[in-house]
Amino acid sequence: MTTDKVSVIQQQHIDELQINPAECIEWVRQGFLMKDRTQMPAKLSVHPQGEDFMTSMPCLLPSQNGKKYFGLKLVSRIEGQTPTLKSDITLYDAETGQLLAIMDGDWITAMRTGAVAALAAKTFQRTGVDTYSMIGLGNIARAVALCLIADNSHRPITIRLMRYKDQAEQFIERFKAYDHVRFEIIDDPTAFITEADVLISCVTVATELLFPDDTLYQEGITVIPVHVRGFQNCDLFFDKVFGDDTEQIQRFKYFNQFRQYDEIHHVLQGKNPGRTNDKERILSYNYGIALHDIVFASKIYERLKIHTTGFDYLKQDKKIWV
Repeated sequence: MTTDKVSVIQQQHIDELQINPAECIEWVRQGFLMKDRTQMPAKLSVHPQGEDFMTSMPCLLPSQNGKKYFGLKLVSRIEGQTPTLKSDITLYDAETGQLLAIMDGDWITAMRTGAVAALAAKTFQRTGVDTYSMIGLGNIARAVALCLIADNSHRPITIRLMRYKDQAEQFIERFKAYDHVRFEIIDDPTAFITEADVLISCVTVATELLFPDDTLYQEGITVIPVHVRGFQNCDLFFDKVFGDDTEQIQRFKYFNQFRQYDEIHHVLQGKNPGRTNDKERILSYNYGIALHDIVFASKIYERLKIHTTGFDYLKQDKKIWV
């Protein structure tokens, strides 16, 4: 028998690191830049009952600083569990096969999602934009706002919020300490969309188009549907569409009717110019990729591996004959 030390990394351990949103944006940027050198099969889902699902997301990172990581994220949505949507990540040494860590993935999911949206906004917004419009104001929207605010810490910005129940007021209360950010609450959906420069939607359920009138989208707008729902009309007339992973995006109903399509990492690598003028309407679909989850997990593991509790994993070092 051999003994491996497996770290158990829980939310309290991640909290202690005090990872700032600007660092999260840098981590997702690094992830995109290494995408061509990763092995990342498509997500695989099973459905235990009803609308519930369990989705596996594997990714093998390229060797960095003499280390090579493989990780598997399991996302589950089970009615009755708390929270309903949760995730766990297992991290391995890809060269030895050793299990290194088991960690809570909920914070990673939220912050890598928020960081990708903020990076997409910075990458595709037209010149001079300092106003961001947000609809769907749950936890993921808060992660997006944290990253937007951090990425614009050098200048004042305005965040427009589409009113829904009392969520906008709660949202403003959460971010009241940031004095370089001004908030507006918008009641009229038409005014909300027609005056949007960068529209970030964190709506999780949209059985119909959110803004079906194509004429309401002004020239130069950037639309970022974080949960890729509610903007399928834009697929057909926006000038350019960018995605985080073609294998996922090509399953969309109108994929073959996009006017121009490419992956966002090609823009970050300088292989695609991205936005080329301030009149282009640009749609950025980021479905969520295991690459970012495992980049985050590996960096967190490296910072915590000697500080966390764990368990001894007794591994068989001889072939088992039955």
